[in-house]
Amino acid sequence: MNQAAASSPGAITIIGSGLAGYTVIREIRKLDKTIPITLITKEPGYFYSKPMLSTALASKKEAAQLVSTPSDGMASQLDFNIMAETEVRAIHVDTQQIDTDKGSLPYGKLVLALGADQIRLPLQGSAASEVLTVNDLEDYEQFRQQIQGKKRVAILGAGLIGCEFANDLVLSTYEVDVIDMAPQALGRLLPQEAAVELANKLESAGVRWHFNTTIQSIDREADVLKISLANGTSFTSDVVLSAIGLKPRLDLAKSAGIQTHTGIVVNRELETSAKNVYSIGDCAEVDGLVLPYVMPIMQAARALAPNLLGQKTVLTYPAMPVMVKTPSLPTIVSPPPKDASGTWKVEQIDGGLEARFMSEDGKLLGFALMGSATAQRAALTKELPPLLV
Repeated sequence: MNQAAASSPGAITIIGSGLAGYTVIREIRKLDKTIPITLITKEPGYFYSKPMLSTALASKKEAAQLVSTPSDGMASQLDFNIMAETEVRAIHVDTQQIDTDKGSLPYGKLVLALGADQIRLPLQGSAASEVLTVNDLEDYEQFRQQIQGKKRVAILGAGLIGCEFANDLVLSTYEVDVIDMAPQALGRLLPQEAAVELANKLESAGVRWHFNTTIQSIDREADVLKISLANGTSFTSDVVLSAIGLKPRLDLAKSAGIQTHTGIVVNRELETSAKNVYSIGDCAEVDGLVLPYVMPIMQAARALAPNLLGQKTVLTYPAMPVMVKTPSLPTIVSPPPKDASGTWKVEQIDGGLEARFMSEDGKLLGFALMGSATAQRAALTKELPPLLV
């Protein structure tokens, strides 16, 4: 590790080797080929597409096949120092020092690209500790090992990741049960009619839904898991996967005295409350928005890179529809803002469904497109207002 490079004026240190961390490095290198960059990560540091984790099974891709570039390849390609499999223990914003399990190092400018963790519910039962989550490649490899030779998988959560994994598993001939407290799939993203359409298509493919309830207990009975639901029903499964959502990783920032709320609070230049410390990705909160999707990360990286180089740039977010990777019913959704006032207008079309969220004065504020209606994505996206201007 070249500490002299890390401490030279303007040198940049990034914590986190996910899409956010690596995209920032790519964007910096488009603008400056020589500024010293150090990447610190508790992971091996290879680059892979995290969104592919929920579709790799049907694609017949093993975990190792999802790695597109090893860590040394990334470091060579983008000319930066990497400290892989290194845990950051503390950040001292007053002295601009980072403590790791491999020693301390100074920073010039620091980027927190820490990501998020899967939320885990406090479950009851003798097998509660056997519940799996998939949040990175190592988790996915463990999940693949656990389901090998098995037939049934239960998923806790009918959100984006839960639905994608459910579709991937049934396409790979697993029996799948999905449990959610909400009355529908994708409760935060879809109007009821669209949610019913998706649930019906996935049910036809083999998914069994358990809405308006949650897991009361999970108990090991010989070689199967008995799952008891709060509504009184029970069934057995071989594996339980929890996919109820993400929570930004805040501990490092909090212990450093950096302002946090839902995420690490940053301004429109991605600056935190601490001088020379920035944040991006699933852990960052911009104007009250925490957006754990690919497109917001790409937008933010394009703004952060020039800011790190002293070129003031304000982050803007255009409308950024989200693709739900459910091949049984391809779905693209751009949900209206949380405080938006208006009505969903839903229309069944040949081979799909089109739902538009219209304001009271007739403006398009959001949409959900399914099946053949996904062809309308580009046209409707142009009509949407930006998320941040």
